[in-house]
Amino acid sequence: MLTNEQKEFYEENGYLMVEDVVDPEQLAKLQEITAEMIDASRELTESDARYDLDKGHTAENPRLTRIKLPHLQNPYYWEILTKSRVTEVLNDLLGPDTIINTSKLNTKAPGGGAAVEWHQDWAFYPHTNDDLLAFGLMLADVDEANGPLMVIPGSHKGPVLSHHVNGVFAGAVSPEDPDFDMEKAVTLTGKAGSMTVHHVRTLHGSAPNMSDRNRLILFYELARADAWPILGASSYIHSLGQRKFWEDIQGRVVTGAPVLEPRLESVPVRMPLPPAPDNTSIFKTQATAGQKSAFAVM
Repeated sequence: MLTNEQKEFYEENGYLMVEDVVDPEQLAKLQEITAEMIDASRELTESDARYDLDKGHTAENPRLTRIKLPHLQNPYYWEILTKSRVTEVLNDLLGPDTIINTSKLNTKAPGGGAAVEWHQDWAFYPHTNDDLLAFGLMLADVDEANGPLMVIPGSHKGPVLSHHVNGVFAGAVSPEDPDFDMEKAVTLTGKAGSMTVHHVRTLHGSAPNMSDRNRLILFYELARADAWPILGASSYIHSLGQRKFWEDIQGRVVTGAPVLEPRLESVPVRMPLPPAPDNTSIFKTQATAGQKSAFAVM
């Protein structure tokens, strides 16, 4: 799927844009399913296990920040990940054995839909190695006005920046951090059906949606199967039991098979502890921990 030039660009810069990664028929079906899921949120008055509601959400005007774990809510999201050109990109970058950590469909409502402050995904979930990435499949056109993803090229090769405020994990970097240079930011816009890729250590964020339409991006967060989490695994196994834990691992296999020998690499790690007062989503973590916004000074 990817050319050698694209692979080299990703290796050097920590991000990539892949155009037309799904065909028109696949895109249309994804858009239809997503519209139905947004419509189903009208009945809600507060966030639940399926949806994070945005300010101003009503039955007449549904406003969401996120649809949670879409790959578990509708099998077509899983099919796109496992049986399409998206799968080919995954194997090109991470190899034959891959797993999914999580998914989300960020719906970013029009007229000021919430920003995602600058952060590194790695700060939330360090692993034994950093062969992890995120795909952002655009389900609608993304331009400068509706809060596109922004990245800092090459930042995946740098340090793990502090995501703490007053000793608490805030899920965002300070705009005053000397290792954060927003002037280097690249904005990733594209047509529906295109897909961004960013490395787990790449600094990224997105401004509020100031347009009159939703910004719909389906995110899959993925790992090479020999990358094992180093935070919370023991308590997770204890709470589930080893058999259920193994069943969970198998259920998260995207391609290939689980790998029982974690690959240990010398990678920088800073633990996301102590947690924010509300860490049920990145929006809640960033809001309750009180990190300054880099977008406020744009």
